[in-house]
Amino acid sequence: MASIMKKSERKYKITVSNGYRADGRKISKAKTITVPDSVSRRGIEQYVIHAAEEMEREVKNGYSEDGETTFQEYAARWLSRQVKYAPSTRASYERMLQRVYPYIGAVKIKDIRPIALENMLTELRKQTRRGKPIQEATVQKYLTVVSAVLSDAKRNEIIQKNPARMIDLPDTERREQFIPTPEQAKEFLDGLVDEPWQYKAYYLLAIYTGCRRGELCALKWSDFIMDGDRCILTVSRSRSVVAGEGVREGPTKNGKSRIMVIDSDVTSLLKGYCYYQIQTAQELGYESGEYLFTDDFGNLIHPDTFTKHLRKIYEELGFPSEFHLHTLRHYFVTTLLHSGVDKQTVAELAGHGDTSFLERTYCHPQMELKRHAAEVMTQSLLAS
Repeated sequence: MASIMKKSERKYKITVSNGYRADGRKISKAKTITVPDSVSRRGIEQYVIHAAEEMEREVKNGYSEDGETTFQEYAARWLSRQVKYAPSTRASYERMLQRVYPYIGAVKIKDIRPIALENMLTELRKQTRRGKPIQEATVQKYLTVVSAVLSDAKRNEIIQKNPARMIDLPDTERREQFIPTPEQAKEFLDGLVDEPWQYKAYYLLAIYTGCRRGELCALKWSDFIMDGDRCILTVSRSRSVVAGEGVREGPTKNGKSRIMVIDSDVTSLLKGYCYYQIQTAQELGYESGEYLFTDDFGNLIHPDTFTKHLRKIYEELGFPSEFHLHTLRHYFVTTLLHSGVDKQTVAELAGHGDTSFLERTYCHPQMELKRHAAEVMTQSLLAS
């Protein structure tokens, strides 16, 4: 608790204690405040108590936050606390927040109303990128980050409601996902046979596990534990390209680890790749490293290298230009959903916090079921 000592009618000394030093001396901080003349005599006590509470938060937490804090100040502190997210995710949040600060950054967090956010969205929709209007889905991503900041303020009892949740948003255009057919997937795997070991193992794991690009780049041999002729894989890190900072390693996109089972055929290939990596290191006279995806000199391979090389493979196979590295992840998710694996299991394997993203993004299995239902009705009617 902060102690308050009155020095004069409008001058008070506030002292806050925060534990003890190693020699037993108390750690404390004190400051003297002067209550402004604009505060009535009846309001002096309340003003001083509020100042003492604010100082206590600042001393014990390293910062002071309440409804008077501006959105930009609160958002910056919120972002600094999001250590569970991958560096690239935090960098993305930072870029989106920079876009909204001109509209709501200077507003006290307690004063933000839905209409202010609606005006912000209106202005964002007027902006262009590379000469084209920003898509509605992108505009709503900005609001999603703002909502995350305001939800944190609500959780900390700084505001009572999250105004971002009160906005009626227009529907966004569903982005079409290009999914390889089973025939294309087989052709792709056949095309990997003559690829160098690093690419062969990387793309096989990409389509077999659905892991994100950065998650694959961060894999270590210690992440695999043998279980008979299979192995258990733990995905817990990601190597991502952060603008202005190069490649950085951090947690997965959602900050959570997940466990996957690797079947015997893929495990056998990984054993072959491991042997190749050890043999190459011995021949060139360096110690084999802990990471899976290194070049023939033991250096980590840049994530962009896998993206660029895959485009060449797609071109050689005559695949659509819309295919990219994430397409292999789409194939993984869609195949499991088509095959009847429950959505919760698929979400966990893909590293999603819940099934809502799958339901919004991967409508193909549901549409297949609806088509099947239509066929059943047609056959039933024709039979009668």
